[in-house]
Amino acid sequence: MTTTGETARDRGEAWLSRAALRPTRQRVLLASLLVGDGRDRHVTAETLHDAARRSGEKVSLATVYNTLRAFTEAGLVQEITVDGTGSYFDTRLDDHPHFYWEAEGRLSDAGHEALQIVDLPAAPAGMEVAKVDVVIRLRPKG
Repeated sequence: MTTTGETARDRGEAWLSRAALRPTRQRVLLASLLVGDGRDRHVTAETLHDAARRSGEKVSLATVYNTLRAFTEAGLVQEITVDGTGSYFDTRLDDHPHFYWEAEGRLSDAGHEALQIVDLPAAPAGMEVAKVDVVIRLRPKG
């Protein structure tokens, strides 16, 4: 719940504070774009970089990549790899499946009500399953 008068910047700074990340200008900008409106989102480094540019702020694509990596390591976002060439960063942290819209190159949350994972293969010796990502790829019929 946000308080009256709270800005996107305030929400971004509070989000960074929860992870004890130093609020640099670039981190605050990117955090504000990610969580400033209180909605969950899926972004690539490129789409976040474009949003930063549209806001009038100057930030390099390398800085966006590095900042998203720091956000991931701090537990603020989770990285979802769709194919071997790119990643999406999700601000929603609970376990949930995703739809990948192939024609649009877009990732969205999928309903989890009908999803059942009943069994997994045994992990190799000395390893444990850390997480299971479910990405359902979609394409137009025909």
